[in-house]
Amino acid sequence: MCRHLVYLGPPVTLAELLFEPAYALVRQSWAPRDMRGGGTINADGFGVGWYPDDGPPVRYRRAQPIWSDPTIAELAAVTRTGAVLAAVRSATVGMAVLDGAAAPFAEGRWLFSHNGVIRGWPDSMVPLAAGLPVRDLLTLDAATDSALLWALVRHRLRAGDDPAEAIGRTVVEVAAAAPGSRLNLLLTDGRWAVATAVGHALSVRASTDSVVLASEPHDDDAGWRPVPQQRLVTATAGEVRVQELPAG
Repeated sequence: MCRHLVYLGPPVTLAELLFEPAYALVRQSWAPRDMRGGGTINADGFGVGWYPDDGPPVRYRRAQPIWSDPTIAELAAVTRTGAVLAAVRSATVGMAVLDGAAAPFAEGRWLFSHNGVIRGWPDSMVPLAAGLPVRDLLTLDAATDSALLWALVRHRLRAGDDPAEAIGRTVVEVAAAAPGSRLNLLLTDGRWAVATAVGHALSVRASTDSVVLASEPHDDDAGWRPVPQQRLVTATAGEVRVQELPAG
């Protein structure tokens, strides 16, 4: 089912988010605390995307467990950023395990991740996929539900939807087409972040100048708050808004 997070705030090293906390993302790859029946470990790949200054994001994705890649640990120790999206992957049975299947997915300044599963894949998604440009389908990063979700969200962004609308409407449409799906999504452009809590856990920790949205808290800080189910979260480094998903 994966674990993911987004951070916006003053620059920190990637290690401060991925490796140093007691329950950091690297630990969640082999000992997650809140999988809710969605697997036991997250060893089918990982990815990190971060924003250097005001430029487009940089990504590092691999199909191996994050704990088995010494390069990411070395990179994380010396890379500072004020915005990052990272994920560790637990692949749904039958789906590809390769670099391109690991979040974050990207276009321009956007980074995207999905924690969950689409029920009835792939048949349940045929009607929605049919509304995408053929080229988008032919150039998916991988033949997975998460990659298709990104294509659906990206199509809305390209059409001019604001980020919250693109995420919210996509989740509502997919949930109607594939009931029982787990659709925890994350989207960021390095300044704003949008997240959903649909079928899986999501927590938020906010201060006056930073915010973390994560599948599960990475430490025991009392500032973490669980996000209720069927909610859409929009956040900047100084503000968090939680609302119900749009009506179907």
